[in-house]
Amino acid sequence: MTVQPYSPDADLTLDEGMEELVSAEDFLEYFGVPFDQTVVHINRLHIMQRYHDYLAQAGDLAELDEAPRAAIYRELLNRAYQDFVNSNAQTEKVLKVFKRNEPQSTFVPLDQLLG
Repeated sequence: MTVQPYSPDADLTLDEGMEELVSAEDFLEYFGVPFDQTVVHINRLHIMQRYHDYLAQAGDLAELDEAPRAAIYRELLNRAYQDFVNSNAQTEKVLKVFKRNEPQSTFVPLDQLLG
């Protein structure tokens, strides 16, 4: 799929264009965020989750005109990507599996395992 970068003059609105995006690379290309494919390949889920978290922190942006909203989306996506350029998923602790402070252990009695 070829992603056309966001432009206020495009045939599609910002929201319509975003509905067509399916991968982290699509989002980065759409918002014109330069990226290293290796960083994205290793961290795509983490980048997109961090982007989602940043959008949630930003609050309701729906009332903004399209161009300022696109600029905010771009900045937040760039920030999410940059978080993983010089760091890693374990350090950033974006996903729940990395947020645990201590290893979890579960005891299962032998008789439950044997049926």
